[in-house]
Amino acid sequence: MSDAHPFVSQTVLDCPHPRVLAEFYRQLLGYSYRPGDEPPPAGRADERGGDWLVLRPEPDARDSGRGLAFQANAEYVPPVWTPGPDRPGAQQQMLHLDMTVRDVESLEHQRRRVLDLGGTELHDRSDDEEEPLHVFADPAGHPFCIFVAG
Repeated sequence: MSDAHPFVSQTVLDCPHPRVLAEFYRQLLGYSYRPGDEPPPAGRADERGGDWLVLRPEPDARDSGRGLAFQANAEYVPPVWTPGPDRPGAQQQMLHLDMTVRDVESLEHQRRRVLDLGGTELHDRSDDEEEPLHVFADPAGHPFCIFVAG
């Protein structure tokens, strides 16, 4: 018998440099590389890091559905969070990742971490009483949100 429905294994992000983007999300989320995708020892060529890398929430969490993969694309154009005339030729966003924290203090802590890791803040709605949030762009320009979820 076949499965009744397919399973979403991971979200794949196109980017110019998979290792750079994978390292950003590995540090931000505390994920681990899929076995074999880890960075090479210092001084060795990064043969896997230029094409396709996979991160998982835990080393053996193959079927969690929360994995992230990073695919090299030499023609990658960053998406636009808010369309406007100042970004001609850029593609409007197609999707974004949502991440949650428990309280406003944690939200501010994560904002500082994102910026320290090389992300960019696109929108600050941290003073919203119902759903405080920040919208960021990762180093490749993909938008993502971190918000307070009760």
